[in-house]
Amino acid sequence: MTTRTANLLVELFVEELPPKALKTLGEAFGRVLADQLRDQGLVDADAVLTPYASPRRLAAHLSGVRAKADDRAVQLKLMPVAVGLDAQGRPTPALLKKLTSLGVDTTDSAALTARLRRQPDGKAEALFWDSVVAGVTLDVGLQKALDEALRRLPIPKVMTYQLADGWSSVHFVRPAHGLVALHGGQVVPVRALGLTAGRHTHGHRFEAARDPIELPHADAYAETLARDGAVIASFAERRAEIQRQLAQAAARVGGGCRPIEDDALLDEVTALVERPNVLVCQFEETFLEVPQECLILTMKANQKYFPLLDVQGRLTHRFLVVSNITPQDPSAVIVGNERVVRPRLADAKFFYDQDRKRPLESRVLGLAKVVYHNQLGTQGERVERVGAIARAIAARLGDDTLVRQADLAALLAKADLLTDMVGEFPELQGIMGAYYARHDGLDDAVADAIEDHYKPRFAGDDLPRNPVGLCVALADKLETLVGLFGIGSLPTGDKDPYALRRHALGVVRMLIERDLPLDLSALIDAAVPVFGDRIRDPREALTAFFYDRLAVNLREQGYSAQEVDAVLALRPAQLREVPRRLAAVRAFAALPEAPALAAANKRVTNILRKAEAAVQPQVDPARLVEPAEQALHQALQTVQPAADAAYAAGDYTGSLQRLAALKAPVDAFFDGVMVNADDAALRANRLGLLAVLHQAMNRVADLSRLAA
Repeated sequence: MTTRTANLLVELFVEELPPKALKTLGEAFGRVLADQLRDQGLVDADAVLTPYASPRRLAAHLSGVRAKADDRAVQLKLMPVAVGLDAQGRPTPALLKKLTSLGVDTTDSAALTARLRRQPDGKAEALFWDSVVAGVTLDVGLQKALDEALRRLPIPKVMTYQLADGWSSVHFVRPAHGLVALHGGQVVPVRALGLTAGRHTHGHRFEAARDPIELPHADAYAETLARDGAVIASFAERRAEIQRQLAQAAARVGGGCRPIEDDALLDEVTALVERPNVLVCQFEETFLEVPQECLILTMKANQKYFPLLDVQGRLTHRFLVVSNITPQDPSAVIVGNERVVRPRLADAKFFYDQDRKRPLESRVLGLAKVVYHNQLGTQGERVERVGAIARAIAARLGDDTLVRQADLAALLAKADLLTDMVGEFPELQGIMGAYYARHDGLDDAVADAIEDHYKPRFAGDDLPRNPVGLCVALADKLETLVGLFGIGSLPTGDKDPYALRRHALGVVRMLIERDLPLDLSALIDAAVPVFGDRIRDPREALTAFFYDRLAVNLREQGYSAQEVDAVLALRPAQLREVPRRLAAVRAFAALPEAPALAAANKRVTNILRKAEAAVQPQVDPARLVEPAEQALHQALQTVQPAADAAYAAGDYTGSLQRLAALKAPVDAFFDGVMVNADDAALRANRLGLLAVLHQAMNRVADLSRLAA
């Protein structure tokens, strides 16, 4: 008989959920519910899951759910034949006990023996019992799935509240007030959080057409909520509707205005409303005298508004509000939001005006009272260290002017931490320092460097705009890495509280993408002494950390593990060379001679590694007695100078491609020459020849890493 299937809807109706977690909660609720039902055989792998999440509900719709899972044939291994049957082939007490525990009737010994099956199991035979396990019913299976879905919700903070009986306590993200479970049009009698499932839910607090709302069928959920409840249940649909209305409202304002793009803000606002209504508001234009970053941040962070930018990307005096109500006359809502934002903007203007009354440099001394790290001292001491490193980097990259600018920018880079504006909005550190530096009359190179010294702050972020910013940004990140590695605060597993992986990748990106002629080891060497005896020497561990982060980043860019290993095995000192070396390795690997040369190089590496003493790349031509070794030596005499010249000119691709001419003489050498000859002088000379070959082949990359 075919088991009835129908679509399933489960909804949990709760008080307002935490907006920053809503999207994740909705996705997790549906995914775990579907996975659990799939594991129990109640739904197929190709079933379609539609998650729903609004401020007051988590729900999931799943297609093709069975009322009862199919029965399953189960083969159970019992025990070895020697243990389960006696010499006469009758069941032993151990076997009878095992079968009884499985619910098998053991009174008819003959019938029992007939159902036992003997089957080879390794070197012996074992007894197996074939049975059929009844498929789970939906009410039982859904109860298990629902319990697991609630247990595994990534709840940021759990609440404890009492049920209506006044005695029972429930632990959940927010108090729950309703549960719906519909299989087609039928209620599935499951329970959760002190609630019993039904078919009634609730719509918008103020605009629902009726309350409660009766859901006639699982497939009518979203439509019924929208019609009778004034709720767009789907997070994705609600988000798209907000985007549409934001664009529409900006177009009404005109002048090429556009709402600020911020996915995190859009997600959060989507989690705050059930039926969005975008309204245009404004504030006094005098507030535009304040840096726009301050105004934008206060509107986004405190009020969840969308500032409007003009075609040049400058802030306008208008902003968009996503309201959760749609009155016929929205003027009261607009005026209310304008009234709320005004004191926030006034605070920002007050902070800005107060901060500019003191020069930025006057705040530097105060950093001596701000603790940076209990083992690494104050922010004042840190500023001195960053300045010393920045001066050393600037001296390598430019002239005395760059050194002076980098020194000044490093001195002032952290001073805005003591301003009122950054105290209120820590996200503006660096940005406000740049504004205050310009107000103090400093040139743009220094001001930009103050803002940019935190960059890159995340993957894909912009790099510092000018050489001064690069010097200070490198110094700032190196100071952090050297200091924390020096006191043993290394990242472990997925824990990286000081974002050291991000700092290391930032250094790597600046060195490569800005093509800086700086040795990584020299940078670390410049940073270590500024700590004095506060730290242990971190050079070895930190260097390995840099190359490890670089390797991960290169693989994420699409380079193969072999290509990355071949280049980074040589630990190139100047990281700016790495992309050209990788391109050369990729071009070399495409040559028909590459596999044979890589394999030969691996063989040469192993031979030299096993030599009794260190082998020098020196050859005495008079001791080359075999034609094959003479031919290889002659080929090297021709190929090596050309390859070395290309290498010296930075033409790594050309350098490697010239090695293709060595394939035939290398193959002939290994076919016709005994390297480990009995004659010691002959053996040493042949090892020296291989050392010359090894040196010639591995200047750009360790080609042995390309061998299969």
